Amino acid sequence: MQYINLGKFIKKKRLENNISLNSFAFENDIDPAILSRIENLKQNIKLNILEKIAQGFSVTPAQFLTEFESDDGVFDK
Repeated sequence: MQYINLGKFIKKKRLENNISLNSFAFENDIDPAILSRIENLKQNIKLNILEKIAQGFSVTPAQFLTEFESDDGVFDK
C-alpha cells in the first residue's frame, strides 16, 4: 500500500468534520504550516504527527490507516 495520498485523506476527513485547518492543528498540537504541507502533498508525514492526527479523529494510528486504506475516494486509480 502506498501512502502518497494520505494527506488528501487527512484533508477529506477534516473537512467532513467541518474543522478548519488552523483549528485542527491548534487542538492537536500540530504546526498549521506542517499540516498544510502534508495535506497538499508537499511534505511527508512523520509518525509523531500521524499519531496526533489520529488522536484528533479519536482513533488509533492503526485504525486511521485502516480507514485510509479502505477509502476508495482518495486514490487516483
